[in-house]
Amino acid sequence: MTTFADLGLSDAILRALSELGYEEPTPVQEQAIPPLIEGNDVIGQAQTGTGKTAAFALPIVQKILPQRVPQALILTPTRELAMQVAEAIFKYSKGSQIRVAPVYGGQPISRQLRALEQGVQVVVGTPGRIMDHMRRGTLALANIRMVVLDEADEMLNMGFIEDIEYILQQTPQERQTALFSATMPAEVEKLARRYTRDPQRISIVPEQLAVPRIRQTYYEAAPREKLDVLTRVLDVETPPAAIIFCRTRSEADSLGESLQARGYTAEVIHGDLAQTQRDRVMKRFRDGQVELLVATDVAARGLDIPDVSHVINYDVPNDPESYVHRIGRTGRAGRTGQAITIISPRERRQLQIIQRVTKSKLTHERIPTLADVAARRREAFKEALRNVLTEGDLDPYILMVEDMADEHDTTEVAAAAFKLLLNEVEQEDTLASVAGDGAGVEPGMTRLFLDVGRFDRVRPADIVGAIANEAGLPGKSVGSIDIYDRFSFVEVPSDTAQKVLRALNNTAIRGKALNVSVAKPKR
Repeated sequence: MTTFADLGLSDAILRALSELGYEEPTPVQEQAIPPLIEGNDVIGQAQTGTGKTAAFALPIVQKILPQRVPQALILTPTRELAMQVAEAIFKYSKGSQIRVAPVYGGQPISRQLRALEQGVQVVVGTPGRIMDHMRRGTLALANIRMVVLDEADEMLNMGFIEDIEYILQQTPQERQTALFSATMPAEVEKLARRYTRDPQRISIVPEQLAVPRIRQTYYEAAPREKLDVLTRVLDVETPPAAIIFCRTRSEADSLGESLQARGYTAEVIHGDLAQTQRDRVMKRFRDGQVELLVATDVAARGLDIPDVSHVINYDVPNDPESYVHRIGRTGRAGRTGQAITIISPRERRQLQIIQRVTKSKLTHERIPTLADVAARRREAFKEALRNVLTEGDLDPYILMVEDMADEHDTTEVAAAAFKLLLNEVEQEDTLASVAGDGAGVEPGMTRLFLDVGRFDRVRPADIVGAIANEAGLPGKSVGSIDIYDRFSFVEVPSDTAQKVLRALNNTAIRGKALNVSVAKPKR
């Protein structure tokens, strides 16, 4: 398996990639990074979403000199792509002094002028706005050492050909040029021949989706709401065996810990685990001792898991190929399967790319409400009840019903038993009907889950202070507090639990916005 270290990248970049959780290069990165680092021109045919941004951004970061003058210019067809590329370069150059400026229409030009005046090494933008700055004299291209044309076919379709040629003609002739395009029509080929020198050509053919029996859906939520959406989906779907994919190792660890804290039987598997640990995790998952496997893409490849009912993308994968590999874990051996993706608003474009490249259709679903979850729990209870009726051996319990029938109607007796077993508290706005109390909670108290912990430098005093200040609850009324690495528990009087929930979910501790819910009991 090729690693990023095999591609000639610097130690600083390798550290940044490791912190981001990148485990192995995609095909376009594997083929494009070495020649770009060596200074060669590259023409790459690759769809958006195949990892091509890193393919040209990593060499740029490596080759930038300390001087604060524009040294790399990246042209994109849209402002959304310009922002995405600029953000990627910022992440890859973490710890360095590289400064990047995205310039595009629709943003106040004064902000861009300030950034350019302060000095930047990388400029990412749309052709029209780049030309605007050139004419104003606020962007000089005399020191440009590398030019990237990203999504060249889209730029030509949008009528940017004259702008692109004008910009290229103002850059030094000895510059390095990289051109990436999903298709190679005659106009793109002509442009490539005219403005590249002895280029190396690469072509990445995207893998096609061939899993028609898989039902594919997605939910949309703000990043801080994703965990709550995931737990509601899990409670409604009740998958017997599901794999939840995360983009990075750190995300997988954090999500696995959060799910365990909320009472789900979950295990984490990724590249940092020793083989013995991986074997133990997989045995527990195959034996049904664990219902949820939180995994990264690399860790899940090659695993023999025949009976996965659901695949859940906790975040959108980096490229369509990863999406295909992920959802291919369900619906095997002629079975039906379900693939669920949870996206944030900023991930819409990536999801659209996946749908276009894989020629698949993902159905947008409404986020389950608390009432939906409660209804699903009641249905699950009825299913379990039917199984008990089928099994029989009810004589001792029939005697109990007959004994109470002298005082109450048998239907009312059954309803009371159901209510007792389901532990439903009939309140109009309650989480207890879904999540219940944590194990070992003091009578009269409700245990709350907070998604902050030691890693956020949270202390008991911070939690007590937030409850006192935001919910108006005296500090002496707060019960036991347990603080872990990434989450915490606190007990509050049950009659104030809903008030505390509403208050805390609109505040922050140590600068981090809180996500608070009633703690789940261990299943």
